[in-house]
Parts: sequence; C-alpha cells; structure tokens
Amino acid sequence: MRETPSRPVVPGDLRSPDFPAAPADLRLVVVDMDGTLLDEDGRLPADLPRILDRLRTEGIVFAPASGRQYATLRDMFAGVHGDSGATVDSYIAENGNVVVRDGELTAAEGMDPALVDEVIDAVRAARADGMPMGLIVCHPKCAYVEIDQPGFTDEAAKYYHSRELVDDLHAVNDGAIKLAIFDERGSELVAAPLMHDLVGGRLEVAVSGACWVDMMVPGSHKGHAVRALQERLGVTAAQTAIFGDFLNDLQMMSAGDMSFAMANAHPDIKAAANYLAPSNTEAGVVVTLDRLLDEAAAARS
Repeated sequence: MRETPSRPVVPGDLRSPDFPAAPADLRLVVVDMDGTLLDEDGRLPADLPRILDRLRTEGIVFAPASGRQYATLRDMFAGVHGDSGATVDSYIAENGNVVVRDGELTAAEGMDPALVDEVIDAVRAARADGMPMGLIVCHPKCAYVEIDQPGFTDEAAKYYHSRELVDDLHAVNDGAIKLAIFDERGSELVAAPLMHDLVGGRLEVAVSGACWVDMMVPGSHKGHAVRALQERLGVTAAQTAIFGDFLNDLQMMSAGDMSFAMANAHPDIKAAANYLAPSNTEAGVVVTLDRLLDEAAAARS
C-alpha cells in the first residue's frame, strides 16, 4: 500500500486525490469476478461491451481472474461482443491454476494425490459429524463431486459448468489442480481453519468467497498467474491495472501498479491495493476504466 492511504470513495465518485495519473501505456486489465466485476445479482455490467471496444482500440488486453473454472468463464463471456467485435480472449481461472490466451490453455502442475486423499477423507469425516461441507476436485477441464444435495449442488453449478458426479473422489485424485470446499456456514468459520491445520504449508489454502475455501499447490495463486500472463504478453506491472475484492485476490494486488480494491472489498484487500474503486454495485470496474482511458486520452491531446 502506498504511504498515503486512499480516502473512502463515495459510490460513483472517482475524484480521489491519489487516483493514479493518466497511464502512459496501459496494456493489461485483470479483473476479479464475484464482488468486483459482477453486480450483487451475479450479472456482468451492461456497459462491458463498450469498455471492451475502448480497450481493444487502445490495444489493451482484458482478462477475468476468478476461482471459477475456465469452462464457466468461457460460457459467461460467450455472448459478450463489442460493436467492433471485441471479445474476451484471455482468462485466469481456478484461482490462477489455469491461464488461457487465444484459446490456448496452460494449467498448473497437478497436486500430490496423497494430499488430495487427505482432504477427501477430512471432508467426509466432517460431513459425518454433521458439518455441511461439500468438496470439488478440480481438473483443468472438468470438476468432480461425489454428493448431489440441495445447496451444495446449486452452488457448484454456478462456478463449475463442466462437472461430473462420481461414486468416489479418490478415483479422480490424480491430476487435480485445485480442491474447493463449500461450507454453507461461512468459509472462515470452520473449513478454512480445518484445512490450514490439515494441509497448511503443504498446500496453498485460500478463502475464495464467503462460503468457499480453495487448496492448491504452494505458489499457485492469482498473482502467479497474472505474472505468467504478463510475461506471455510482454507486459510490465507498470502497464497493468488490477481489480479485486476478496482474499483470493490478495497476491495479485502487487502484480499491477494500478491496483484497485473495490469499495466493498475485504479490509486486507484495501490495505494491499494502491487505490480504491467504487463498489461492484456501482459498476466500479467500468467507471474506473472509463476514467483511466479518458485521462490517458486527455494527456495525449
């Protein structure tokens, strides 16, 4: 965080005295989904196609970065086209374990099957003790579950469009890139401490939503994926804008000099970001990008 803290942002107001100067060479915009780009009903901003047009005109890449799987993100953006034909062709999925550019998918290394088995057994034991948890074993192109129950199944369907119900998750432990636990009572209450105690240090444990905890190979997170995409594009942190709101966005805040926490963000994200954007309910990403592009255009004129 910069030494001069960002002041609270009134919804729709971006006259913050420490708003970044007009970017001379913005080349990459990385945007979290839930609580950041999506509104309170999980909808994309109506103005997103127009923003994609503006970004394409300036040669700027737009990349969603989410805990959702790639198949889900691809489906969500499939019908989003600007008037110029601009589309989304770069994705960071599975909390950084999958990076896609122009249809080419690169996945992180698979997890140790023995660790996957430990988590499977721990979640089964928790459920046997009456804890309402569900586990998803994530592979690059498909997610696997072994329970089909209201609540868990509905939530899994939101984030994992490509999924399969199996009899035994142990049978799909090899090649998993991420494990996701849904805990309907709140991820920070039981599931996260349980997983930190069980596999902390051996796996990266990230609270990825109010009811979700993700586990990955150590070093696998959105920040690592952003840097991999930057390297592929030949882009620097000074040329990158980042938007996020929750704890699984923490590591990517340092990957862009223009890092924005949403006004509705977790306190740790606000502390890590350099700037503050209006909330997701105020289309904060769109409003902020318009401001950045307007100021850059004014500086050139």
